[in-house]
Amino acid sequence: MEKIIKKTIGKAIETDMVKNMGKDISNSEIEVSVIFPTYNEAENIIPLIQRTQQALVNHSKEIIVVDDNSPDGTWKIAEDLNSFDVKVIRRLEDRGLVKSISNAIKEAKGKYVVWMDADQSMPPELIPRMLQKFDHYDVVVGSRYAKGGKDKRPLLRVVSSRFINVFTNIVLNFNVLDYDSGFIAAKKEVLEKITLSDSAYGEYCIEFLYTAGKKGYKIKEVGYPFVDRRAGQSKTADTLSGLFKYGMLYLKRIIELRFKKI
Repeated sequence: MEKIIKKTIGKAIETDMVKNMGKDISNSEIEVSVIFPTYNEAENIIPLIQRTQQALVNHSKEIIVVDDNSPDGTWKIAEDLNSFDVKVIRRLEDRGLVKSISNAIKEAKGKYVVWMDADQSMPPELIPRMLQKFDHYDVVVGSRYAKGGKDKRPLLRVVSSRFINVFTNIVLNFNVLDYDSGFIAAKKEVLEKITLSDSAYGEYCIEFLYTAGKKGYKIKEVGYPFVDRRAGQSKTADTLSGLFKYGMLYLKRIIELRFKKI
């Protein structure tokens, strides 16, 4: 059984699986839910939340911090903010990036759902521009490689990401410039019909975007400058051997997708 401790907002409610603390916000009041999956992001989480609150000051929102029981107490730092628009989900078992995002999506009340890295490499200031695209699109990608985008990471990581994206476009024959973005906004109704597939790394993002496109959902990319994390330790591979290991997982998933019936 999955154990979750969740801070919403009012009177405490306890069940076998979930502990709720705080006052709930009505679904109809929330335009966008912003999800931050975290693990040891104590140095980043407060400035990231504050930047997001400021960026979305004119939007009804909830910020969901879904934390894999970080040893550095990221979940506690976010919880201690005691902010009405911040929810904290502390996951004690069955952890992992995709499972965390999926957990938070189920809890999200917004009409639109955004998820992004919690290391300040992706700007929450882009979210209002992404929301504007929902008049004509169903899924919006924060893209390092679309017009206006830039990838400021070390060269080895840039080259490996570019290779994965070129390979994906050739094999799947469906054009997305930044398949492994990890900075995604989608209508909640889309996420109710497409389940994120578990993965060891970011392969889930490729499968989600390809599946959405094949099902007829319209996808738009919005460029932004991606920077390396502001603080803390990276969870991604930086060495040649590490990139090769994860790269093989990507290639395997891409080839499987090519022959998967959607």
